[in-house]
Amino acid sequence: MSTASTHTKVTLSQLGGLKGLVFQPGLTLHTLFSGSHVGEDAFGNQFFQQRKTVGSKRPRRWVVYAGAAEASTIGPEWHAWLHYLTDAPLPDTGRKPWQKPHQPNLTGTADGYRPAGHDYAGGKRASASADYEAWTPEL
Repeated sequence: MSTASTHTKVTLSQLGGLKGLVFQPGLTLHTLFSGSHVGEDAFGNQFFQQRKTVGSKRPRRWVVYAGAAEASTIGPEWHAWLHYLTDAPLPDTGRKPWQKPHQPNLTGTADGYRPAGHDYAGGKRASASADYEAWTPEL
C-alpha cells in the first residue's frame, strides 16, 4: 500500500485515460475537478478526497476501483479511512501473526466456495443418515 502524506492533483491517466472518460464520464470528471489523490491499495484501487469543503461538512471520500466495482476488494486499512473512522489510512504493517491477508469475496466466481456434492465440485458426497429413496408407485 502506498499512501501520500499530502494530497496530490489528479490526472486523466490515473483514471484510465480516455477510456475511463468514455465509460465513466461522471466519476472521471467529478474526480478531475474536485478530487485530490490520497493513495492506492495493494489491489490497485485509488482513493480520493474532496479538495474543498463547504461549511463545516467533512470532505467526501471515494474510491475508483482498479477492476470491476466490487466493494469487497477494499481492505480494512482503507475501509476505515473511507468511513471516517480514521483521518489517515491505517498502515499495512504490524499485522498480528493470526491475521490473514485480505481476500475479496469470491462468491459467484470459479474460486468461490462449493460444498461437497455440488455439481461443479464433482457431484459426489458422503452418505448421510437423512438419505432416502424416492417413493415410486407399484404398477
